[in-house]
Amino acid sequence: MAVQHLEIERKFDVDETFVLPDLTGVPGVAEVREPVEHQLEAAYYDTADLRLARAKVTLRRRTGGADAGWHVKLPPVAGARRELHSPLGRAAKTPPKAVLEPVLGIVRRAPTGQVALLRTRRVVTELVDAEGRVLAEVADDHVTGTALPAEPGEAAVVTVWREVEVELVDGDDEVLAALATTVVAAGAQPADAPSKLTRVLADRLAAVVGPELPPAAAREEQGAKKGKKAKKGKKRKAEQGRTSSAPAGEVVRAALQLQVRALQDADLMVRTGQADGVHQVRVACRRLRSTLAAFRPVLDRSQTDPLREELAAVGTALSPARDAEVALAHLRELVAAQPVELVLGPVAARLQQAALKDEQAGDVRARKALSSPEYLQLRDDLDALVAEPPLTEDAVRPADEVLREVVAHTAKRLRHAVDAAQDSDDPEALHEVRKAAKRVRYTAEAAVPVLGRPVAELVSALKGVQEVLGDRQDTFVTRPLCTQLGLQAFAAGENAWTWGRLHALEQARGEQAEREFWLRWPQLRPVLRTSTK
Repeated sequence: MAVQHLEIERKFDVDETFVLPDLTGVPGVAEVREPVEHQLEAAYYDTADLRLARAKVTLRRRTGGADAGWHVKLPPVAGARRELHSPLGRAAKTPPKAVLEPVLGIVRRAPTGQVALLRTRRVVTELVDAEGRVLAEVADDHVTGTALPAEPGEAAVVTVWREVEVELVDGDDEVLAALATTVVAAGAQPADAPSKLTRVLADRLAAVVGPELPPAAAREEQGAKKGKKAKKGKKRKAEQGRTSSAPAGEVVRAALQLQVRALQDADLMVRTGQADGVHQVRVACRRLRSTLAAFRPVLDRSQTDPLREELAAVGTALSPARDAEVALAHLRELVAAQPVELVLGPVAARLQQAALKDEQAGDVRARKALSSPEYLQLRDDLDALVAEPPLTEDAVRPADEVLREVVAHTAKRLRHAVDAAQDSDDPEALHEVRKAAKRVRYTAEAAVPVLGRPVAELVSALKGVQEVLGDRQDTFVTRPLCTQLGLQAFAAGENAWTWGRLHALEQARGEQAEREFWLRWPQLRPVLRTSTK
């Protein structure tokens, strides 16, 4: 099983004349230990189209040094990278199945092979505090990187450089910042490349990646940067709503690309055991389904409807794991908030046991669902969708016109769902309202960069409605769970009174959520009208 390590470091480019400065003056550093030299060799693996590198993931087999083995480095988050370590084993030509499993959602069924080889002469200096703790390591690396030929007959490309890495061990951000300042003052420069591998594969990455975002999205990013420098009057006008000359197809493609990327990120969370991963996969699937449905005027539904069905199947496969996780977490919080005299028997312990059991079973189910041939094919199909969207004739129309129409259409569906719920005693009616509200929200979020503040206000209002209806829907899971656990407790000879109380509290929560929705709806209707004009 892979061991996880959180890597927090800064990289600096230095020339051959660079001399590591005296680090004894860095705050908190009591001792600078004698440098230790290592000879490292790392073989990097990826698909032919560099899927891992494009996803900011690196997979390598390193020999030499204290951490020899297989390493998978995940995308950086807030300046830190999660790193998975596995033993070297015998495999060398291709990564073992267990090493590939965390990144299966990126690699999928594409074969992986060695794409680069790095040989590094590393000189490591440890910085220690007064208590003997290693605060950080400073690595002075002389690197020879070889990009292996992408096609038969091509020549390998060799790059030689020197860099300095400062990595935290038991130190904090202040130590890292002080070390960075000291190294820069000595002549180092922040590294141009985020990793050694991207430096070595720079030419190949440029060839396969192309523009990171479709033109429409790139223009929106540029507009956002310029907007910070705009005058207040222009900024106010932009907030109220702005038109876009970009074709609707470009804007939709940009939204799809971001959502497919979000699904990939969430998939990685599940496979690496990160909290909330299953929830994020379901959210990404729902957003994609809503986008494909809402933008039918721009996308050929004969090609997108099958994708919507597959996305729905993924959500259905993951829903038991997520629903139980949310229900058990809520009930544990609810029990903790009860007066002690009203908690009869080992209620908290039974909930904890159920949570642990469900977590293990849910993880197995989620990984199985995300490793199925159908899911992996879906991920390939989504990539193909973003690469070449099946656009209709309306895709060339101005984005602002089309976006107003699709937001208005989804808003109309929401109003109809609410009208139907007002005349119905079916508990599912308000659940349909919740699903319709989600579609409006996800569609509106894709439209905000083009339509501006009115649609952004609609998104904000819909979030509140979703939360209320979400609380109501959650009670349809917690109430049967209270009954089930209560019966188990009674069968075991325990006092089941508290389980009945919890059931009643959840029923009251659901009824209160219904009342809250009907109080909010009159306030939401005018926002719907204003945002779709």
